[in-house]
Amino acid sequence: MNLSLKITSLLLSYPSKELQEGASELKQALQEDSSVSPVVRKLLVDLIDHISEQDLYDAQETYVILFDRTRTLSLHLFEHVHGESRDRGQAMVDLMAMYEGNGLEVDAKELPDYLPLFLEYLSTRPLAEAQEMLEQTLHILVALGKRLEKRDTLYVNAFKALEEIAAAQPDQALVQEMVDQPEDDPTDLDALDRIWEEEVVAFGGGAGEADCGPDRLQRQMRAASRKPDDVARPSAPQEG
Repeated sequence: MNLSLKITSLLLSYPSKELQEGASELKQALQEDSSVSPVVRKLLVDLIDHISEQDLYDAQETYVILFDRTRTLSLHLFEHVHGESRDRGQAMVDLMAMYEGNGLEVDAKELPDYLPLFLEYLSTRPLAEAQEMLEQTLHILVALGKRLEKRDTLYVNAFKALEEIAAAQPDQALVQEMVDQPEDDPTDLDALDRIWEEEVVAFGGGAGEADCGPDRLQRQMRAASRKPDDVARPSAPQEG
């Protein structure tokens, strides 16, 4: 298992008492794993400390404001993908098939493009495969990191760590396209509700085996144009 990807997945999940109580074990595991680079280790240890040292309810409130109330910071990857909602729905079906085909059981309450789930899956794959799939999503991850950096939050460390693990350069034009999009106001709940209710991605069959996996993901991630109403409502955070 790729420990750094697994821990990044945990740190980008809804903060829980278990995560805070396990902080010392997570840091020890990072220190003892020689495959984790010093840069990634420092980034993740600092984020572990940041989350674990907060009051739990404050940590959870921060998480919700950042990732659930701010669509432009959504941890659902396909929120940031250009293209028709129908295509994204099919890509989610393909992702689910890829997870299940490689032995990862997915909780029905979570969408397959949820970044912590995606990272959990990548943590079980060979490093070269994980890096290839990270590279396909890298423009999204880098753009999210830039937005988080503007908000002066240590959650940016998770995205810097992923960029380091990917060991690749993102498409800067795609990064800039995302960064240039107007950002949401997480305090305007009425506006956010209208956005989320405009469209719900439909799931359906028709995922052919030959059309699943990294190639399909790459096509979805690099499509050319976005329609603002093509968004999926994220699932509510679950503690635990």
